Amino acid sequence: MQSFEFNTVARIINGAGSALELAAQCRQLGVQRPLLVTDPGLMAIGLVPPVLARMEQAGLAPQVFDQVREDPPEATVLAAADLARGAGVDGVIAVGGGSSMDVAKVVAVLLGGTQALPDIYGVGQVSGVRLPLILVPTTAGTGSEVTPVAVITTGETTKAGVSSPVLLPDVAVLDAALTLGLPPAVTAMTGVDAMVHAIEAYTSRHKKNPLSDNLALHALQLLSRNIRTAVRDGSNRQARENMLLGACLAGQAFANAPVAAVHALAYPLGGHYHIPHGLSNSLVLPSVLEFNAPEAVTLYAELAEVVTGAAVAGSAEARTRTLIAALRELIDDVALPATLREAKVKESDLEMLASDAMLQQRLLVNNPRDVAYEDALAIYRAAYGHVA
Repeated sequence: MQSFEFNTVARIINGAGSALELAAQCRQLGVQRPLLVTDPGLMAIGLVPPVLARMEQAGLAPQVFDQVREDPPEATVLAAADLARGAGVDGVIAVGGGSSMDVAKVVAVLLGGTQALPDIYGVGQVSGVRLPLILVPTTAGTGSEVTPVAVITTGETTKAGVSSPVLLPDVAVLDAALTLGLPPAVTAMTGVDAMVHAIEAYTSRHKKNPLSDNLALHALQLLSRNIRTAVRDGSNRQARENMLLGACLAGQAFANAPVAAVHALAYPLGGHYHIPHGLSNSLVLPSVLEFNAPEAVTLYAELAEVVTGAAVAGSAEARTRTLIAALRELIDDVALPATLREAKVKESDLEMLASDAMLQQRLLVNNPRDVAYEDALAIYRAAYGHVA
């Protein structure tokens, strides 16, 4: 029997309106004065105020930090932690996208222990406990509500990760009603991001296991069969529910069988061009799969029918080509740019991007095929639109 370890969230609540019942979850965790972490956009469109109102009606005293922005910098984390300390909070809740959830995870650790922020960067560096933590995603993409990782921006073009089982929340709440207002572009980018999580978990060189495989397969099925509907008709509740659950399952998969070269090559695009993370993944996905195919052809062939939703005949190589073609078609169908050229990336920056990608060794080691600098540059060139 294969030896493996699998860690995930203790409790997942899935259901319409479940975000309005956070007071019950807080009481079970002994939380009376939670810090609610969110972003100004969600406050402005009225998504978060009803959640706050219900908590207050139940007798809780939530404190709000609503200044999270995409790719949150260290200053945002520290500001949230300072507010929380001053308010004497006894738990942390995030209602938002991956950035809000990442900030909430780190703040819960900083307030629950004695470590400073620089001390917890890396893998397994959290030595203390954290405050009770509840995560409520408002996008169907990052899967951050079920992962032990948070990514913080540390400089103009640099990020650092905190990876520790301590970051897994006590409760993840999946309420698809919170995703009904997502714009088509955000739905598309976060949806493809979740698909990448499933694909890379299924083909990860390290820690791939039967549990992560089954989660990845079911996630990819839900995502690939609902993303077009969710983009085209954002009010389709069934599609939204399937996307949110798919993103969560993909998050559980890659939290245990880690992601690889797609993410490694996506990060420099976000750092230098501030391209949203899901779009960065989408831009390099087909080219990375083509590069990986010689080593991952059997696994990619298995994914072809999952993504297409139909029987796929032929050799493993032929089915892999079908998978890549289907993903290119999907990216086109959800109106995302297909090449780095279309995304306004400068061709003269490709060598710099390849150099930066090589710094992501913690991800590259998980890739089915070894990636050298020359390989990364070739992938970027293919993604730019060069014909091999």
